[in-house]
Amino acid sequence: MPEGLLLCHCCSKLMSPPPHADGASLRCTRCGARVHRRKPDALTRTWALLIAAALFYVPANVFPILSMEILGKKEADTILSGVFALVQAGMWEVGLLIFFASIAVPVLKLVGLAFLLISVHARSCWKPRDRTALYRVIEVIGRWSMIDMFMLSILVALVQLGAIATIDPGIGALCFASVVVITMFAASSFDPRLIWDAMEEAA
Repeated sequence: MPEGLLLCHCCSKLMSPPPHADGASLRCTRCGARVHRRKPDALTRTWALLIAAALFYVPANVFPILSMEILGKKEADTILSGVFALVQAGMWEVGLLIFFASIAVPVLKLVGLAFLLISVHARSCWKPRDRTALYRVIEVIGRWSMIDMFMLSILVALVQLGAIATIDPGIGALCFASVVVITMFAASSFDPRLIWDAMEEAA
């Protein structure tokens, strides 16, 4: 920013805008995408999305993620009870994968984004490179939280082909999918350049 340069988010072109250009109308000269010195309302949007994701996380783990009916007997399982059932059945590798993707990763994403937001609000100069790396990790792992949703979809499709058992997704699955999608939007709303603003001000 002190050099008057802007970076396009879409094509990564580095450009020098006209000195009196309106910030709301800046466009990339290569791809035409809108260019901002900082993402508009990045902190407000990220906080709002983060709080919404945290609210959805509770019912995602409390309510059943699926209900299974076998020979007239119906059972409902939450994410955690499903993990325990897989471990008890000897499929601890799958259970560990589900636990990591469905419970550990969302919590780490929520805590990590909250930490980044608080550090930016506090104008912290503590290890900006490490905090930027943390943001990149949060951004990359977001899509892998949906792995058990894909497994559940395949399981439902396969079981519905038979007449012995039926599986239906529960409200927990919808809440969990909401957590994953909202945290992905929250990560994309955050502007990591804000981490480095405090360093420039301190210098």
